[in-house]
Amino acid sequence: LEFTPDFVWIKARSVGHSHAWFDSVRGVSKVMYSNARNEEGSYSGLLTSFHRGGFTVGNYDDENQNGTTYVAWCWKAGGAAVTNNDGNITSSVSANQEAGFSVATYTGSTASGALTVGHGLGRKPAWVIIKRRDGGNHDWIIGHQGLATNAFANNKFLKFETGGTFTNSQVFGVEPTTTVTQIVTDGSSGATNLTSTGTYVMYSWAEIPGYSSFGSYIGNGSDDGPYVHLGFKAAWIMIKLVDGGNDDWPIYDNKRDPDNPCDHRLFANTSTAEGAVGQEHFDILSNGIKFRKQKNPFNNSGKTYIYMAFAERPSGTMFGLDANAR
Repeated sequence: LEFTPDFVWIKARSVGHSHAWFDSVRGVSKVMYSNARNEEGSYSGLLTSFHRGGFTVGNYDDENQNGTTYVAWCWKAGGAAVTNNDGNITSSVSANQEAGFSVATYTGSTASGALTVGHGLGRKPAWVIIKRRDGGNHDWIIGHQGLATNAFANNKFLKFETGGTFTNSQVFGVEPTTTVTQIVTDGSSGATNLTSTGTYVMYSWAEIPGYSSFGSYIGNGSDDGPYVHLGFKAAWIMIKLVDGGNDDWPIYDNKRDPDNPCDHRLFANTSTAEGAVGQEHFDILSNGIKFRKQKNPFNNSGKTYIYMAFAERPSGTMFGLDANAR
């Protein structure tokens, strides 16, 4: 890579292995799987280092099975974590304010009242993922600004499963601020805060114009599908149907599909191998994406979808580095 990563997400493409999540705040040997509710695992031979210019894998099948093809998606946070006391729950945070990404860990509390955790971004998060690390099986809790108007304040969230939007008054409860995310409205929610000894990780992304976009669109059920304006040429896109049915979390990128159309997809919520090649899902354009197929995971008529997208390179900079079409 051209940077030292703080979050590495690895998935086998040619065979069915789990999505392995690693970050520098929990530590290189700690792994979680977005397609499972399991507690955090600790293995010395999965990912062995984050280092300048990339990362190194060990000899486990999820990351390095002989002859298997893989993809890795990587984000840079802020390196070594620092103590953050912005919330009434202390967190350890690695934050990259320029790119709008942070990783935070914290320990739960049984205190009453609103409970908040500092995220370190210096701006309001648009996409937040929280997972309990210990104590057995617990859901992934996913907040996203595209779920509704004031989605966090209205207790809207998703899980890494096929279902649509959930509403629970014990989750979030107010909009995140430039310093903190409210995780629960009291100390009783098992999803994001259960006990004074439960440990958690929180990944947060803020929207950076020209680099990242987190929004929603409505499908039209046509092979001449909707155009979604991003303001940049995308490198990575994940989509989720959030109303009117159940479906998976397809992920696309510009490395597995260097040319249009994009149709190599993996699902964040399943361990299945890469599939659906040749179905012409969408084109990556210089400033957005254009859907080319009617399909339930991304373009059914009248259905609402959210998306998360990151740029191939930041667009609209002071140096005029606007993206070219593919």
